[in-house]
Amino acid sequence: MQHLDHDRLVFLALGESGAEDGEAAHLEGCDHCRTELESLQHVAGIGAETQGLGDLPEPPDHVWQGIMAEIRAAEELPSLSERRGPQAPAAAEGASAPAVTPVRPRRPGRWSRWAVTAVTAAAAAAIGVVGTAAVLRSTDVDQPAPAPAVLASAPLSAYGSTPKDANGDARVLGDNQLHLHVANLPKVPGYYEVWLIDPTTMKMFSVGTLSKDSGDELLPIPSNVDLRRFTVVDVSAEQYDNKPAHSGDSLLRGTLTG
Repeated sequence: MQHLDHDRLVFLALGESGAEDGEAAHLEGCDHCRTELESLQHVAGIGAETQGLGDLPEPPDHVWQGIMAEIRAAEELPSLSERRGPQAPAAAEGASAPAVTPVRPRRPGRWSRWAVTAVTAAAAAAIGVVGTAAVLRSTDVDQPAPAPAVLASAPLSAYGSTPKDANGDARVLGDNQLHLHVANLPKVPGYYEVWLIDPTTMKMFSVGTLSKDSGDELLPIPSNVDLRRFTVVDVSAEQYDNKPAHSGDSLLRGTLTG
């Protein structure tokens, strides 16, 4: 059975024209040609699907280098007539003329073998570009930074005459910050200040102040602070009196463990 020319199958797969001259009937009865046409249509379809993609990153250099290498290799292939070589003389003794194999003339507009290879390489490259874009997009998306480790924590309870519903918690984070969450603190005319206290010596230092508008605060801890000694977290009510020392009015306290 004479199969359809490969170039013609590519032309049909690209939709440049419909099947003619009995080609449709041949495709119905020839599994080989029909399978090859379906494979080419699949590749052409993948290439067509990428035309609507926008905002794609530039493909890596090796993709285009691969395309050019395929095209150059295809251009260097010998033509069909060169591969066949001169016609062999007739084997039968006494034959008057050499046997001639009829060659079907090429239809106008038919693609050359290197062009077919170029189309196939371009379609394969399009698949690579789409895959690269997917990988780049997945890696370009801003990933949230991992949460710092919690080195120690303390529940904060009402202290002294503070209303019992006042509470909170403190966490020492691995990036040298103290995270505080407080609730139901009594209103004060001044401000809230956070302290770390050494319960053995009662030495203390101020970590920072709490905003009255927020129940959460991140305060930096000096890197030279020994948290094995300064284990008590204290939230006090302070006055605007230019006195840096603790007022003695503690609202919340808790002991760090971890």
